[in-house]
Amino acid sequence: MPNIKAAVKWVRQTDKRTQRNLDVKTRLKTVYKKAVSAQDAEVGKSVEAQFDKAAQKGIIHPNKAARKKSRLAKATAKAGAAAPAAKPAGKKKAAK
Repeated sequence: MPNIKAAVKWVRQTDKRTQRNLDVKTRLKTVYKKAVSAQDAEVGKSVEAQFDKAAQKGIIHPNKAARKKSRLAKATAKAGAAAPAAKPAGKKKAAK
């Protein structure tokens, strides 16, 4: 335990910040996984904004935010390209 009164407060502040940052990191992991599984561009934009905000506040490293955003965009693009390919290629022609 610290001997200085101010140091006791620093410990309390650090504990509070650590808990808040952990909550944000956990939420980011959850929304990232949901966005990858949903493979929706609108959801992806929301998640990207959350990563940017966390990086701006110093909760995560900016390079980590950029890496996650890039991987999310790649997964969304892959899903977008795979969706039309899953449909039948040929169209039925009308009988004359």
